[in-house]
Amino acid sequence: MSLSGIFKFLLGFFIGILFLVVFGVGAAYYFWTRLSITPQKPIFAEEQPKKLQTAKKASLTQASKPKAISKPTPTPSKSPVKELPPGAYKARVTWPEGLSLRDAPTLDSNRIGGVAANQQVFVLKLSDDGKWQQVRLAEDNQEGWIKAGNTEKANN
Repeated sequence: MSLSGIFKFLLGFFIGILFLVVFGVGAAYYFWTRLSITPQKPIFAEEQPKKLQTAKKASLTQASKPKAISKPTPTPSKSPVKELPPGAYKARVTWPEGLSLRDAPTLDSNRIGGVAANQQVFVLKLSDDGKWQQVRLAEDNQEGWIKAGNTEKANN
């Protein structure tokens, strides 16, 4: 073998190693960035507003019944706003992932919905131990309990 043959072999070997390293790092970077994206939060059936759930149930029951001609019923506007108890105030949720809305002030109670981050709520009262807040959602007047310390009083 001549000196130029050895040089060509070494040069080809190092170029091949360089290509493997560059493409390996590129593939690792691509997969790392794809795996580090946070997926969207799923919306489960019990988290959907009650209006959607009742509409789905109605459509299922209507599908099983024979179709009849019916007059369209007028849709009522927003539900009437309930009177706030004394000491209640408007607040917004500060927990970035949102909160679970429960039917009683315990972790073992049923989950009746959710409250999104930065959503407006009315804080009605604190639990006896001060660890839970009873809130009313501003949009649909749904009431429930959330963990205390995850809201801040709104300015207006």
